[in-house]
Amino acid sequence: MSTQNNAQNNVESTAQKAASAAHDAADNVTSSAREAVNTTRRLANDALDKAESGVKRMRDEVDPAIDDLAARAQEFASRSINYAAETSERARRQLNQAADATCRYVSDQPGRSMLMAAAAGAALATALIMTRRSDR
Repeated sequence: MSTQNNAQNNVESTAQKAASAAHDAADNVTSSAREAVNTTRRLANDALDKAESGVKRMRDEVDPAIDDLAARAQEFASRSINYAAETSERARRQLNQAADATCRYVSDQPGRSMLMAAAAGAALATALIMTRRSDR
């Protein structure tokens, strides 16, 4: 009975670690996506600032179509920023859902989870051994 409790505790601990790792990965992806959005926003703002100064210089010489092009560029930049933000949020939700599903599966199927983990470990070990042998 003690061995079974230890095994169950190990499975629960492994499930918690997997869930924690999945949540950490989701947070890292979200952080990277936020950084990408901020960088995109900064670059878009810089590009718009440069375009705006050029438009101001040429405004007296050029057709009013330039104003329309600047507005389109700004709209495009705004849509791009919004798309990047939506994509990062969608990725975060999907990673969280995957982490939750993993936790539920491990809780519902601890024996199968252990077998799958053991099989994955064995496959990885076999691949590493074969890789080392082929390097010789």
